[in-house]
Amino acid sequence: MNYEEFKQQIVDDLKDRLGDDYNLSVNEVKKLNQSYEAVTVTPEGSNIGVNMPLNKLYDAIQDDVPYDAVVDRAVDAIENGLNQAPKFDMNMLGDYDQMKNKLAMEVVSAEANAEKLESVPHKNIEDMAVVYRFVLESSESGGASILVTNQMLENMGVTPEQLHADAMENAPQLRPAVIKGMGELMAEMMGVDQAEMLGMIIPPEDEKMFVATVPDKTHGASVLAYQDFMEQAAERVGGDFFILPSSIHECLIVRDDGEMKYEDLEAMVKDVNATQVDPADKLTDSVYHYDSKEKIFELAEKFVERQESREEAAEKEADAEEKGSLLDDLKAKKDEVSKAPKKDAPEKSKPETVR
Repeated sequence: MNYEEFKQQIVDDLKDRLGDDYNLSVNEVKKLNQSYEAVTVTPEGSNIGVNMPLNKLYDAIQDDVPYDAVVDRAVDAIENGLNQAPKFDMNMLGDYDQMKNKLAMEVVSAEANAEKLESVPHKNIEDMAVVYRFVLESSESGGASILVTNQMLENMGVTPEQLHADAMENAPQLRPAVIKGMGELMAEMMGVDQAEMLGMIIPPEDEKMFVATVPDKTHGASVLAYQDFMEQAAERVGGDFFILPSSIHECLIVRDDGEMKYEDLEAMVKDVNATQVDPADKLTDSVYHYDSKEKIFELAEKFVERQESREEAAEKEADAEEKGSLLDDLKAKKDEVSKAPKKDAPEKSKPETVR
């Protein structure tokens, strides 16, 4: 069974299994970081439905999962998704005064989402883009949110500048930044006794790596856009640090104590992204740096270039000062010589005439 045959067959079978109380259609779903073809299931009389990715269902068939079992999985996933869907009045989407208190942010790759960003209000941070979401529901077990689009803003009569200002104020309150050391996280995940036995408890002053996210761990890399996050992280880390984009949901903070080179960190990020991170959750392959003294957040390679330029300028200045000092010494000696009293020249003797 090829993909087109599978798609038609499973849509027909899902209609039979779900009954007439549901509307089914096949649509291309374009989301940040991904797009896919899905069967969209919406209860009759509702404007909230679920999308079931057809490619994942077909992949299961390719992995020799029996067709009937794939249909059963799809039905269970659809029913669970609809049961857990937030109870939300979609008419509220036209009322910005009600919705702005639900504003949060998400940070994504600007390059990977260039086409989607054309229809979405955003602000760039280096090679990332900050987009905005209305959070309908949030909990540790999951959540639901709606991406803010240009058309949505136009319907609300709100400018992108106003949206950004409100998000900067509201997002840190709705989803405050959470920064935890790796030792602290290991203790939470494994229990203190187990972590101690394995030597994973690290004194706070010795922590070199931290994880930054938000309480529900959804779109947690958005903390990079928070106004006071960099200063907050610098205080926790104890100075300058590198940022590794673990995913769109969290990022790693590594103390810059001179031991790690950004090239090594970047190689690690690329390897993890290629082998362990779902493409839908990938942020970027870049490494970033925060200079706590000058309060500059930038790509790590820019930081290195800036440091090298500064060192070159310092060397040139030192050379110029040394050269100037030598010239000053030579001039002083010349002046000293010119001011020294001159000795009388000896009188020349006249030649004698020999006869």
